[in-house]
Amino acid sequence: MEEAIVLYPSPPVGHLIAMVELGNLLCTHQPSLSIHILIATPPYQAESTAPFIAAVSSTVPSIIFHKLPKVTLPPSTVTHHESLTFEVLRLNNPNVLQALLSISKEYKIHAFVMDFFCTASFRVATDLSIPPYFFITSGVAILAAFLYLPTLHKNTTKSFKELNVLLDIPGVPPMLSADMPKPILDRNDKVYDIFLDYSFYLPKSAGIMVNTFESLEPRVIKIIGDGLCVPDGPTPPIYCIGPLIADVDRRSGVRGGDGVPDCLTWLDKQPSNSVVFLCFGSLGRFSAEQLKEIAMGLERSKQRFLWVVRSPPSENLSVAIKEHGEPDLNTLLPEGFLERTKERGHVVKSWAPQVAVLNHDSVGGFVTHCGWNSVLESICAGVPMLAWPLYAEQRFNRVLLVEEMEIALPIVESETGFVNSNEVEERVRELMESEPGNVVRKRTIAMKHAAEAALSGGGSSRVALAKLFEAWKKE
Repeated sequence: MEEAIVLYPSPPVGHLIAMVELGNLLCTHQPSLSIHILIATPPYQAESTAPFIAAVSSTVPSIIFHKLPKVTLPPSTVTHHESLTFEVLRLNNPNVLQALLSISKEYKIHAFVMDFFCTASFRVATDLSIPPYFFITSGVAILAAFLYLPTLHKNTTKSFKELNVLLDIPGVPPMLSADMPKPILDRNDKVYDIFLDYSFYLPKSAGIMVNTFESLEPRVIKIIGDGLCVPDGPTPPIYCIGPLIADVDRRSGVRGGDGVPDCLTWLDKQPSNSVVFLCFGSLGRFSAEQLKEIAMGLERSKQRFLWVVRSPPSENLSVAIKEHGEPDLNTLLPEGFLERTKERGHVVKSWAPQVAVLNHDSVGGFVTHCGWNSVLESICAGVPMLAWPLYAEQRFNRVLLVEEMEIALPIVESETGFVNSNEVEERVRELMESEPGNVVRKRTIAMKHAAEAALSGGGSSRVALAKLFEAWKKE
């Protein structure tokens, strides 16, 4: 019987891409292995993943996609995507069971690898005697926070958003309680209970893979390994096998299309390391008022820029639950902005090939929402970051990027999360022209080389991958 690994990502495209890259890595290490990826339909209108899946299927035949039947959500007033995602994944359990039973008829399944959001399927795997593993698509530090969440929960009765204290999480810099992942800030929110419940499952897994590498997060990796994040029980093996990022061709498959995008042609005409790239992920959006402030700040900064602009969300949410179509730049941006900045700026509607842009010689800085895929892509391109978190665990990531890794400078928001044009102007100029910007640039380039070393023969990530396969052979 052939051998297989089943991967189960949550619906957002960033999670799917990371999981596909994991599958590609496993195939490369053991070509005889069959990789099966379960695809759940997202509960909100998100960027289509069909072109990306088609591109992968055509180039990596050992990766097989299984689209799960669409589930119907009950009527709800929920507006944040974490709640919707958890509910869809919970309702998908019968479909996951059928998929695993079907695959197991032809293959010996060595592991069922879940995204953290997919923990509802943990018992589906264990009931079938399939070893459950987690794949953390963010860094080790966020894993430490979730492993330690039950302890934090026991130590207070208040919500993180009310505490206003520095939290002492083993291996993590002192973390302001308000910078914890957005979904767990409110103890009374149903999502908090789901995350807390799922945190109890992490130590019960057969192992945890993380999309990071040792020299990026050495302190917290050691702390977890020493068992300090799970004080009342054993810690499962941790395998740091990253950085896993999509290559340029497959990543661009999310949007499809032929030829060279206009933004790359424009970059070809710019001086080396002169352009700051602004892009905020597949879910990140700004209000019309915030977009105007960004535009004014960019114009006054006098820096060259490439800016991806998306339509504002309804009710000024920072996450897109529903698609709003292509942005009307003439309405959203200040009058005359495009004309006044056309010699040194380029605005792209909705999407740009991020990996290709970051690796372009002209790009010298990246204003990012601090999503982990974007962080790794920036590190691997050697491009320093300006950290502007919007949702999920991104404020947590900003603390790590700025204080622990020293590969980013922070954007400072108001109490409401708004960033004025003066802040945009000053921070962009600081990143591109100042000595602090030069320091993080050198540090980022050093991390780029460290990432390359981790992925090379005998590197830390390759050693971790070999240990993972050894564990599977013993199952």
